[in-house]
Amino acid sequence: MAIAPLPTVTLTPVAYFPQKYFLENLAVRMDQSVLITAVLQKELWWVPPAAPGAVVEPVLVHTFEHPVTGIVEIAPDVFVISLTEAYTTHESHLVRIDFTRWTPGTPVHPTIVYTFDDRVRGLNGSCLLGPTVMAIADCFAGLIWRVDLADDARSATARIWLSDDTMAFDPDSGVPPPPQPGVNGVRYGAQDGYLYYTSTAQKVFMRVPVDAATLDPAGPAQFVAAIDNADDFCLDEEAGFAYVTRHRANTFDRVPLTPRHGSEVRHIAGDPFDDTLVGPSSAAWGRGAGDHGHVAYLTTDGGTTAPPDGVTRRAALLRAEFTYPTAAASASDPS
Repeated sequence: MAIAPLPTVTLTPVAYFPQKYFLENLAVRMDQSVLITAVLQKELWWVPPAAPGAVVEPVLVHTFEHPVTGIVEIAPDVFVISLTEAYTTHESHLVRIDFTRWTPGTPVHPTIVYTFDDRVRGLNGSCLLGPTVMAIADCFAGLIWRVDLADDARSATARIWLSDDTMAFDPDSGVPPPPQPGVNGVRYGAQDGYLYYTSTAQKVFMRVPVDAATLDPAGPAQFVAAIDNADDFCLDEEAGFAYVTRHRANTFDRVPLTPRHGSEVRHIAGDPFDDTLVGPSSAAWGRGAGDHGHVAYLTTDGGTTAPPDGVTRRAALLRAEFTYPTAAASASDPS
């Protein structure tokens, strides 16, 4: 069977951040503005909507007391953000921020909705499993947490959702430190009923069947594909692919969602090397009409973690536009 034709991906900067900024995760709002977490700087940023090709100035929204990682929209313009001291005390919290009446430049008022116990080691990627249920990767404990939100996400309970050997981190991989995380990005595909995850240290892309009624695992984790340096990703279930940021390898890859197709993993950007795409960390689809599967936004750290050739660039928010071959061109190209 022929492999689905690869899209051409055009990358354009939307906003720049200073060198040494580690942009960790992002959420695209309904108005096409973007919220971005900067993990090392302990900051949340807002990037205004930008026309294709335009570069805009990001706005600092809030500085936290702890490093900030995952961000999930749990109701229209209401977000739950993960704070975690992954390398020191492991103190970790979830905070709620309501942006429904927020205007740029005014303060926000984060409220802690949950504080984790001492089993947590390092909160990383997060996603929704259902309207009030979150999944959060714990990249140094080697597990995924389930968080049940209540009272309009003003309170929560948490328990371990799944632990698996493929989620483990590698304590000897940090040269220089920190070590490579285990389970990293998580996304739920409600259409097919699988939670997908990357495990950076174990170099795998995995999936877990999810019970539609309980939202608990309906079976063990399943191997999908081998991929190294994988961070976060976005899903296109209709097309049958995940689009994965390879953080230290500086590429954006297409990965089939179905097991036994691991040989079909392909670079779609960054090979050959593109200095626009240095340290890609996360990806999310735009929310305009027709954006899903065609326009994604990517965060980068500019090489803060692993500078290619020893050169660190500015961190950035990028727009990735997918152009697919026409039917005639696809028929003439068996790849």
